[in-house]
Amino acid sequence: MDQNFQTSFIPKKPMIEDRAVASKPIGLLTIISIFIFFTIAIATGALYFYNNILAKNITQMETDLGVAKNRFEPAKILQLQVLDKRLRASNDILSKHIAISPIFKALQDVTMKSVSYTKFSYSFDDSKGSKIAVKMSGITLGYSDVALQSDLFTKNKYLIDPVFSNLSLDDKGKVLFDLDFTVDPNLVDYKKTLDSNNTNTLN
Repeated sequence: MDQNFQTSFIPKKPMIEDRAVASKPIGLLTIISIFIFFTIAIATGALYFYNNILAKNITQMETDLGVAKNRFEPAKILQLQVLDKRLRASNDILSKHIAISPIFKALQDVTMKSVSYTKFSYSFDDSKGSKIAVKMSGITLGYSDVALQSDLFTKNKYLIDPVFSNLSLDDKGKVLFDLDFTVDPNLVDYKKTLDSNNTNTLN
């Protein structure tokens, strides 16, 4: 007896079921993190190349400086440096040096013919702003001459606080006196005096 079998190798239903893969959305924090990472990476690379460029520039400048320095004579440069130090030291000494001659010129301008001086000395008075303290002794015909002479001293701005003291008479009736005053440092500044003399010479 014939048996008819109808077979089919084509499955009517799929053997494996397709599963839909759900895609997860990318979060904002992830995007920001990626952005920061790439920004840092780019900045690091840029800094690296910038440092290399700076290093090359510094090396080149040092080379150029060495070449320029060698164009001049090192011994000459050293000699000029020593000369510069000496000039600075001389200028410092000159600025602190005083000239006494302007004091005599000022005294000549304010002293009356009837007054003469017998003693003169000076010293630095640090308590009065480094002014020159002058002590003098003199002789004149009478007390009225002392008063007039005192008035003339006050009219000179460089002779400060003149004080006449120890008034007495000698055996001939003339008046003896002591005189103290200070001198404005500008009057005895040697550099200014030298410049003034040079100007007068040129004129």
